[in-house]
Amino acid sequence: MRRRDFEAMVRGMAAELPADFRDGIVAIEVTKKTVPHPVREGIYTLGECVPHAFGAPGDDAATLHSTVYLHYGSFAALAEEDRSFDWRHEAWETLTHEVRHHLEWRANAAALEALDDAAEANYARQDGERFDPLFFADGEPVAPGVTKVEDDVFVDVPLGRRRWRRAAGRPLPFGWHGRSYSVTLPGELPDVLFVSVTGVAPEPAGELVVVVRRKPGWLDLFRKANVRQVELKAETVGGL
Repeated sequence: MRRRDFEAMVRGMAAELPADFRDGIVAIEVTKKTVPHPVREGIYTLGECVPHAFGAPGDDAATLHSTVYLHYGSFAALAEEDRSFDWRHEAWETLTHEVRHHLEWRANAAALEALDDAAEANYARQDGERFDPLFFADGEPVAPGVTKVEDDVFVDVPLGRRRWRRAAGRPLPFGWHGRSYSVTLPGELPDVLFVSVTGVAPEPAGELVVVVRRKPGWLDLFRKANVRQVELKAETVGGL
């Protein structure tokens, strides 16, 4: 299905939603993004509900606004793999699922505030400013040890002190979309190392960040963590 035909179909579906369900949804948009699942091969994120306004101080969660996105590239990727892919059925299922997310967000404003704070910290990280090194933990859970902050995916790799010391200068394995990769870590490791990974397939919509961190001990209560960022190219494990 062509993108413009998909967009027209989604517009028609959005018009069929009950007015109460659309309350607070600013827009329902189609993007060109292809968003692969960070763990499971052959799985793609078809849609997202993104909250972006909390109203004035003192307002309740009912003032929350969201935008619902359907990712055409993800639909096309699945259709390419499965010739029996039902575009209309999957689009309706995705749209109603994301609208339900909007209703759930409105019922849990505290979790949304934490997600909003995580997004702000991620902007600071991208701009080279100071940030809370554990902000990614407040992102949207995707899989065990994997969270998502907007388009960026974070893979958490906490290491005990001995493993952390031995990891320096060695390949670190991790998984992406059902495949095994590794990156060779620097010879000296900070307390928390944010590794922006390139070279994986399919490419993520944003950054893939492997966070290698030393598990904190009681002495860490009295000092700030040493944090660094690097960009490393991944190698396929096993030469596949």
